[in-house]
Amino acid sequence: MPTIRQDDLIDSVADALQFISYYHPKDFIDAVHQAYLREESKAAKDAMAQILVNSRLCAEGHRPICQDTGIVTVFAKIGMNVQWDATMDFESMVNEGVRRAYTHPDNTLRGSILHDPAGARKNSGDNTPAVIHTELVAGDTVDIQVAAKGGGSENKSKLAMLNPSDSIVDWVVKTVPTMGGGWCPPGMLGIGIGGTAEKAAVMAKESLMEAVDIQQLKERGPTTRAEELRLEIFEAVNALGIGAQGLGGLTTVVDIKVKDYPTHAASLPVAMIPNCAATRHAHFELTGDGPALQTPPSLDDWPEVTWEAGESSRRVNLDTVTQADVESWKPGETLLLSGAMLTGRDAAHKRIQSLLESGEGLPDGVDFTNRFIYYVGPVDAVREEAVGPAGPTTSTRMDKFTEMMLDKAGLLGMIGKAERGPAGIEAIKKHKAVYLMAVGGAAYLVSKAIKSARVVAFEDLGMEAIHEFVVEDMPVTVAVDSTGEAVHQTGPALWRGKLESGEVKPVYFS
Repeated sequence: MPTIRQDDLIDSVADALQFISYYHPKDFIDAVHQAYLREESKAAKDAMAQILVNSRLCAEGHRPICQDTGIVTVFAKIGMNVQWDATMDFESMVNEGVRRAYTHPDNTLRGSILHDPAGARKNSGDNTPAVIHTELVAGDTVDIQVAAKGGGSENKSKLAMLNPSDSIVDWVVKTVPTMGGGWCPPGMLGIGIGGTAEKAAVMAKESLMEAVDIQQLKERGPTTRAEELRLEIFEAVNALGIGAQGLGGLTTVVDIKVKDYPTHAASLPVAMIPNCAATRHAHFELTGDGPALQTPPSLDDWPEVTWEAGESSRRVNLDTVTQADVESWKPGETLLLSGAMLTGRDAAHKRIQSLLESGEGLPDGVDFTNRFIYYVGPVDAVREEAVGPAGPTTSTRMDKFTEMMLDKAGLLGMIGKAERGPAGIEAIKKHKAVYLMAVGGAAYLVSKAIKSARVVAFEDLGMEAIHEFVVEDMPVTVAVDSTGEAVHQTGPALWRGKLESGEVKPVYFS
């Protein structure tokens, strides 16, 4: 009867979380690379190139793939024959592993977890607690799967209680376009079918721990209805033309995962949870022989992909940019930004709104007049870094504040990821402002363009404080121009039309 030591579990959890912060699973990188090679949309191909280059940089530099280092999810199967040499309960041991991973001095990860979610929303500071699912099983080992799930993709999770006669494929095809690009495709969709509402959601999440193997399934052929659904949904979602980062293209998903469970005769629960371009998960098993540590991959596993801004890219000096300059930029154009910008996301916008409404005004040193704001919550810097990985957060969450920021704060433009909603686009059009998009899932690559960073306000908000970044040649795309034309609307529509008309052929399988 094996004995599992407390420190072995803690060390194994901490090691796995550090490991997945900077190493993509090889199967996922292979799948994205294949999609990159087949892609015909220039915008989507460019986005995937940045994702692949970022992935290699993170593997080399041992820094996070994405600034959103995620909420930790753990699936634990505990053998009933196991004994413990521990003074802590199981969840406390797991959370101690999370704490050590996220506060590691050589690779500090971002603390994103807030206590009192409907109230004060105070950051725990160490990314605890994790969401932990435990199952007692036959056997004498402890089997652990860990994942770090970003908020942008988690927020796009969907749950439906369908009628038993409804088509699951039709529901997915109708639902995926409503998710926009905020979940950072290309990625995977985990789908849980059956059980109850909460069982379907847990199955959807757990399915995302599996390896990318849609190609192998296609080659051998499905043997169950769940496997048939994987293939049907895979083809149907890619036929939508959403593409990488929602810009329009041939590959939206690199795999579909389906888990099912018996359900009530009156019910058909279906949950769908996306994994983003920063897919992060690892597996280990404790047998009583010490910690189970991850084996580093070879850098030879990463494809040789490079990314450079094209010759037609326009250089922009943020310190001298004018309204006339903004109005000259065209949808889909690549800009290279240099100069100073301010940052801010959900909590900062909410506080700005309160200060403006109260008449108190903004803090000293915070002036958005004719400036750009970057929606970001960066990772803390280590060693010689100006700032840690600092990729964009989902911009649609700031739509409710856009009119205020343009009208009352004097903002000229915004930088984030994914599409803007109707309210955001209308405000941009009204004020002849602009929205620029950086690539989600390329956070370390983006941070290389940031030459200095300092907190200028709301330091108590942690990663949500207002920073001033000074950047040099930071690459962005004009996503909504001053007339309100939005590439996240025009791009997918264009590529869906090309696929439906047969102008381009789907390349779902090699």
